[in-house]
Amino acid sequence: MSLTAELRSAGREPPLHLNLQLAPGAASVVRWLRILPAKRLVAQVEIGGQHRLLKLFIAAGSQRHCEREASGLRALHEQNIPTPELIGEGELEGGGRYLLSAYLGGAETLQQQWDALNTREPGDGEALALLGQALALIATMHSRGLVQTDLHLGNFLRHHEQVYVIDGDAVQALSPGAPLSAEQAEDNLAIFFAQLDPEWDAFCELLLIGYLQHNPLALNPDRLAAQIARVRQRRLDDFLSKTLRDCTQFSVSRSWGRFTAVVREQCQRLAVVLSSPDDALAIQPLLKDGGSSTVGQVTVDGETVVIKRYNIKGIVHWLKRFWRPSRAWHSWLAAHRLQFLGIATPAPLAMVEQRFGPLRRRAWLVTEYCSGVDLLRYLGEDGQRLPDDAAAAAMLRLFAQLVQARISHGDLKATNLLWWDGKVVLIDLDAMQAHASDAGWQRAWQKDRQRFIRNWPAGSPLAGWLDERLPRL
Repeated sequence: MSLTAELRSAGREPPLHLNLQLAPGAASVVRWLRILPAKRLVAQVEIGGQHRLLKLFIAAGSQRHCEREASGLRALHEQNIPTPELIGEGELEGGGRYLLSAYLGGAETLQQQWDALNTREPGDGEALALLGQALALIATMHSRGLVQTDLHLGNFLRHHEQVYVIDGDAVQALSPGAPLSAEQAEDNLAIFFAQLDPEWDAFCELLLIGYLQHNPLALNPDRLAAQIARVRQRRLDDFLSKTLRDCTQFSVSRSWGRFTAVVREQCQRLAVVLSSPDDALAIQPLLKDGGSSTVGQVTVDGETVVIKRYNIKGIVHWLKRFWRPSRAWHSWLAAHRLQFLGIATPAPLAMVEQRFGPLRRRAWLVTEYCSGVDLLRYLGEDGQRLPDDAAAAAMLRLFAQLVQARISHGDLKATNLLWWDGKVVLIDLDAMQAHASDAGWQRAWQKDRQRFIRNWPAGSPLAGWLDERLPRL
């Protein structure tokens, strides 16, 4: 078996200690940095006592992908955009190809630095500064006719206070050496801003001040906003489809009797629970044991998760539900939608459907455990006490986010909102909807709004406070 064929067949577990004969010399893999099974592998390697970055292209179209990556890196070098030096390229045994570039030891992506911030709240000073560094480099690229079509913080690398562009595969030279048009720049900037939570949209003009210092253009803010919304929706649709298929982020398996989707990094930890979720529920005290659902919390590796089983109450109930996606399926997608949009909800970890061929039966949803207290208890049932400043801000923020995203919950009992860690967290997403039509959205929002206010007695101070402040559309 050739080296390329061996690496393809290895899937997600390429050999830990691999030696390769490359044109610059013998390369020994120190560690794998990224694995796209049967497509591309990225490793830190040692050659002649020096560490390098090695990209292995092993898919059927490896030559095309390798050439595109090399072309993008050369375009960056030609326009003096900081990027790791390309050292060598060549063929692998069996039809694959490789690229060898400088390895920047101790470097971090801007995404890693973003994740490490104490807060990434919209408008936070540190977060603004980090985004500004990326935008300064994007502006320089645009002023020299280059774009990165996969524009996110993970494709910027900081090393010794210098920020580098990586991933040449996504770099295109639209007008080498000459500035992009305003429309081209807006289209590319929309890709960057669409990566952020929608609440950051209000800070786009502030962030663009730094961009315009490096690349003065007459940008159209209305067109940019429309492009951001369009790109974000496309990204959301793509992401939700990934939650239901096997990919880098999710492990999905199907059989005649079962469908399972799980966040890949949770596979090993949840293996026992997912193999028999009812056994896990049976040995734990239940949070809820109703006709339509059963909910329990389970400790796994020292951490608590919540299992919700969606029950079939009888043959009539099954006849109404067997032909459509289960409530677990719906809640799985709803929770990932909220997380994508930066709306607080317990992290969805796994979903299981029991099936008979295409027919659905019982289903289970596994989420992280949120130890918060529900708003009915936190604010009091009599409605006599108004929320403190922190709770008021968090509650109004949540409703503003839902309105911006045109999402209705469908059952806004105060017990379905938890006060936890300075946030109001939304749970029980069985009836959640994202609305496309204005009429449907307004009807659903008014129903949600009225249901939430009715948690407290009419005429109470809290009911009046909410009626004054919740959006009316």
